[in-house]
Amino acid sequence: MKKLTKLLALLAVLALFAAACGDDDEITDAADSTTDAASAAAGDDDMADDDMSEDDEMSDEADDAEAETSDDADDDMADEDMAEAMTELRIVSLSPTATEVLFAIGAGDHVIGVDQFSNYPAETADVETTGLDSWTINVEAIAALEPTMIFMQSNEAAEAFRTLGIEVIENDAAVDFDGVYAQIEQTGAAVDRVAEAAELVLQMQTDIDALVGALPDVSGQTFYHELTPDYYSATSSTFIGEVYGLFGLVNIADAADPDGFGFPQLSEEYIVDSDPNFVFLADTLCCAENADTVSARPGWEGLQAVTGGNVVELNDDIVSRWGPRVVDFIAVIAGAIESATVDA
Repeated sequence: MKKLTKLLALLAVLALFAAACGDDDEITDAADSTTDAASAAAGDDDMADDDMSEDDEMSDEADDAEAETSDDADDDMADEDMAEAMTELRIVSLSPTATEVLFAIGAGDHVIGVDQFSNYPAETADVETTGLDSWTINVEAIAALEPTMIFMQSNEAAEAFRTLGIEVIENDAAVDFDGVYAQIEQTGAAVDRVAEAAELVLQMQTDIDALVGALPDVSGQTFYHELTPDYYSATSSTFIGEVYGLFGLVNIADAADPDGFGFPQLSEEYIVDSDPNFVFLADTLCCAENADTVSARPGWEGLQAVTGGNVVELNDDIVSRWGPRVVDFIAVIAGAIESATVDA
């Protein structure tokens, strides 16, 4: 553009000079020559601009290619880092629920140790249990296994593990289904099993909806859930109680828990007076309770649950955990309700 400007300025000077001298032909020829030169110069500048534009486009394409290559390289490095982290992942689970979730979402291969209560699935028999007491936590014994991650319920030992550079995931008992699903998803995120955790949650929800939706309405019928032979129970404010709430059953323990503790101890007289339609026993494994022992209790032989054959024996472990097998718990309740309805 500088060349064109200079030529235009020269053209203006020549025009003034022509006016002063009066030699039209010479000036006209000069002006024509200058105009041609200016046009040529303008053409040169346009070509230069085109060349610059092409150079810019090539530069942009190169930058884009470089950025894309860089992004791909970053993604590859991130994938490699994640793969390496997963290869090095060594998990100790001091929570039976967390143990079941880890195996259910495909992270069982990384579990190197479990507590004394983690007895499901069967693969837990192949991992270390020595010194892994979840009630009396031995930090040194657990650290000696060189775990990189520990799942446990809230405990002061968690801080000791973190001080040693071990990642700790604290999962306390869920109080509702949202809490159950959230813990499963959080566990999946912690061990790079996000999709598997989401799939597990969806399957649980689907199965539960199908079980509950297939039953007739039994709202208003009463039940007693027994945790121990000395009549400790669980109210509707607990996760156990929420499971029964899916079916509209009325919990006789609620009225006996004015302080909202959640796990009141009922009296034998209170249970007999309440005369529940169902009795669910969650002390079959620990304490060998069953339909026969219940019917033999003084005054219990006349209960509706006993005469109607609705004393239901549960698996203590399944009922006390809020993991994937809660579906099995719900299936047993659904079966008892269906059987009672058919008998009626």
